[in-house]
Amino acid sequence: MSWAAGFFANKSVLVVGGTSGIGLGIATAFRDAGATVRATGATDIEVANADAAGIAFSRLDVRDNDAVKAFVGGLPSLDVLVNCAGIIRRNDEHDPEIFDLVLDVNLSGTMRLCAAARPLLAQSHGVILNTASMLSFTGGGLVPGYAASKGGVAQLTKSLAIAYAKDGIRVNALAPGWIATGFTQALQEDEARAAPILARTPLGRWGTPGDLAGPALFLCSPLAGFVTGTILPVDGGYLVV
Repeated sequence: MSWAAGFFANKSVLVVGGTSGIGLGIATAFRDAGATVRATGATDIEVANADAAGIAFSRLDVRDNDAVKAFVGGLPSLDVLVNCAGIIRRNDEHDPEIFDLVLDVNLSGTMRLCAAARPLLAQSHGVILNTASMLSFTGGGLVPGYAASKGGVAQLTKSLAIAYAKDGIRVNALAPGWIATGFTQALQEDEARAAPILARTPLGRWGTPGDLAGPALFLCSPLAGFVTGTILPVDGGYLVV
């Protein structure tokens, strides 16, 4: 990713949900490109277990609007906001309370961060990168809350791209395919469920957090200066089958 160093050296990047998995992979890519990177986790344990030199980790509950405003408002500057915080509760999301919890974290949490970061990003003419999903495009019978939240993230991304354009802020999203992280560990270990996923993925493998790094850096760089409101699948071809 050496090409990115000229774009992100000394830039300020916040990765929300950046203590593990896709978020940590993206945070590490920005760090390696020379950015000053802050990343957050939902709990003290997540922050304590985060292992990446050169990244400042903090606890932040994206459900707490006052905490979000205080945290973002305390930053001296901000060039890039990456929203990766998310939860999934397979089989439990038909319970309306669990459904509400998933939407509160995945969708409303994303909106809270975008709204809080808007003033700083307007000063820098910065970028927001949200995290959508394959379930932004398809349904999920076991995860109606997650699917609804990620469909909402896609529409929120498009809506904020329109609303924030006058501030010089671009807003895009990545839609990861089936990525090998702790989030998908149970699926990876269940051959009956993993086999159809791999069979439908033309590239024939699970993705890695590193597969998201290049697309993330691109969308947040001046190379994508005329790109906003885009939901970019990074899925090994899963959606085209």
